Amino acid sequence: MRSVALPLTANAQGKKRGEEFVQKLKPTGGTNINDALRAAMRQFDSSDRSKMMVFMTDGLPTVGETDVQKIIKNAKETKVEGLRLFTFGVGYDVNTTLLDKIASENGGVADYIEPKEDLEVKVSSFFTKVNSPVLTDLEMDFAGLQTDMMYPRELPDIFKGSQLTVIGRYKNQGDLDNLVFKLKGKTGKETRTFSYSNLDFPMRAETNDFLPRLWATRRVGWLVEQIRSNGENKELRDEIVDLGTKYGIVTPYTSYLATDGSEKRIIDRRAMNAPMSTNSMRVDSGAGAVAASKDAKKMKEEIRLSEADEVVGQTGYLKKAGIKTFYFENGVWVDSEFKEASRMTEVRIGFASEAYFDLVAKEKELAQFFSVGEQVVVVWKGKVYRITK
Repeated sequence: MRSVALPLTANAQGKKRGEEFVQKLKPTGGTNINDALRAAMRQFDSSDRSKMMVFMTDGLPTVGETDVQKIIKNAKETKVEGLRLFTFGVGYDVNTTLLDKIASENGGVADYIEPKEDLEVKVSSFFTKVNSPVLTDLEMDFAGLQTDMMYPRELPDIFKGSQLTVIGRYKNQGDLDNLVFKLKGKTGKETRTFSYSNLDFPMRAETNDFLPRLWATRRVGWLVEQIRSNGENKELRDEIVDLGTKYGIVTPYTSYLATDGSEKRIIDRRAMNAPMSTNSMRVDSGAGAVAASKDAKKMKEEIRLSEADEVVGQTGYLKKAGIKTFYFENGVWVDSEFKEASRMTEVRIGFASEAYFDLVAKEKELAQFFSVGEQVVVVWKGKVYRITK
């Protein structure tokens, strides 16, 4: 038979017993993450009451099961329906792969407290947040909109003072107007539904041109997390490079960007405050691993273009205009979407010529791209426009 410790009511008596229990704990020099994790998860029943668990550790697994993948597998087998598991790694001597994985697979998030950070302040802020859940078990009805690559991948709970921003793509074959989205969730045991009406999704929009870059940033963050959790492969690496190059996003793989096939230019990573590197993604613990986990999380949750993003856009070899990113190659500003081997129809036009102004008048969106410089290569609607002096 297996004995299970039942949760105590959080009244004065219960809190006192908890404090007395903690005071009697003695360090033994070992960290048994596997057994502690499973024992704690088994305390939850199958009722519909709110279930939250905080797992905090300052070390690597050293006692009992120490294989990280087996610990993750055991946690998955012990998984409790409706449980929200939040992990805290204290210091750098923690396994970020393990803590990130068990949190993401159990509806929570992982966070890290670095040596110079105040543990009490950070944990208190966390408990203040999760103590007031507003809406849980979220589901969104997109009213027939064919969504694609939405981030976050699963809608998290909404707590008092927090917000949820969902960014993704849609792939319908035509304009969709006056849609009504419905968000459903639970407040305690009560199910509530919220409607959002008069939503339009055109095939092409001239506003909000910052959204593609925000979507790409979240996509890169998700891909980086996949590499950190499951290992690197060519497909994931190539997509990160493509997204980083197309949208001018700093990633672990785009410190060096090829410009003309032979020369390489270096993005000033210091100006962008971007500590991520491919080396830090290959290790599970240490300062680099903690920084990589935090950076990936930040990218996955990005809701606005950062100051660093604007710094990149002002460099002498990279410019951003609308939804496009241009790189300075051999005196020409080249659209990141341009591929020499694509064999697209190319239209050559002299800068400030009559044909130049006629084209801008006809295709008004091209004006913002042509303004990048006097010599520009732009990919637009299946053609390549090459502006020359």
